[in-house]
Amino acid sequence: MKAGGAAAPLVVLDEVQKVPGLLDEVQDLVDRGRARFILTGSSPRKLRRGTSANLLPGRTLVFRLDPLSLRERVPPRLEDELADGSLPGIAAVQDAVDREADLAAYVTTYLEEEVRAEAAVRSLGAFARFLELAAAEAGSIVNLRGLAGDVGVAHTTIAAYYQILEDCLIAERIEPLTASTTRKKLTRSDKYLLFDMGVRRMAAREGRRVLPARWGQLFEQWVGLELLRWSRTAAPSTRIRFWRDPDGPEADWVVDQEGYYTPIEVKWTTAPSASDARHLRLFLDEYRTAKAGYVVCRTPRRVSLGKGIVAIPWQDLTSILDSSVGGK
Repeated sequence: MKAGGAAAPLVVLDEVQKVPGLLDEVQDLVDRGRARFILTGSSPRKLRRGTSANLLPGRTLVFRLDPLSLRERVPPRLEDELADGSLPGIAAVQDAVDREADLAAYVTTYLEEEVRAEAAVRSLGAFARFLELAAAEAGSIVNLRGLAGDVGVAHTTIAAYYQILEDCLIAERIEPLTASTTRKKLTRSDKYLLFDMGVRRMAAREGRRVLPARWGQLFEQWVGLELLRWSRTAAPSTRIRFWRDPDGPEADWVVDQEGYYTPIEVKWTTAPSASDARHLRLFLDEYRTAKAGYVVCRTPRRVSLGKGIVAIPWQDLTSILDSSVGGK
């Protein structure tokens, strides 16, 4: 883009959703080649909600700025990553007490004030209770009616609350894989993940002391978030799903690359065994386009668990995906 023979200036506008009228001027300057823009904002909801907002059709590329991924940093301790997350401003803080204070401030000032204000909900108390429960139950299959009973609102209101979290980039919705020629009862309800593990913990009002049985659940969520971040940067056409038959078999995550599947089980163990891969074997038998499955765990080295199934260290997750999924 040129303006008067020179490169057009690059202009950065932060929190552009707060003044949507600026987008008309942005379009004019772009169309006349007078400027280039980087537009950032923490909530697309305010733009989508207004019918008069100029969304610059055909003139923009949309990117999502996630917390730091495994590609960008190897956390010093996996337990710290599960408890504190990987927001850059939090990851840069060395002292655990200071990280706790910063996370609490983030949840208080953003989640509990800006998100609730933007949502324009009738009952702030109900929304606050929903947010705490949604964070505590992140990674589980959503039961809208159960949550509605706990919060004291209609199940349609709970669905609207989840939509608010999605629009504000706080929650990630994960759809199940439901295609099957032999299984008739595959789960069709969604899962939700909060975008950062530290924010999730603080929103759920959980302390840093974690029961041993809970680590596996948190680890599963963390792997799901890493898969989402990987897919957005390395494989944009890929979708992250999960697979569950209420009769027992399930895969924690399924990387769906246009119908080519890679099932992934997440285990907290340091010594994976063949029993950890039993559901992956069922998945590989069920789906012909699935050539390999992985058990992501805390093993120090890769371990074969049978034909087409490998247990891998969690640190190798994205490198394995790059080499295997990319080639289908």
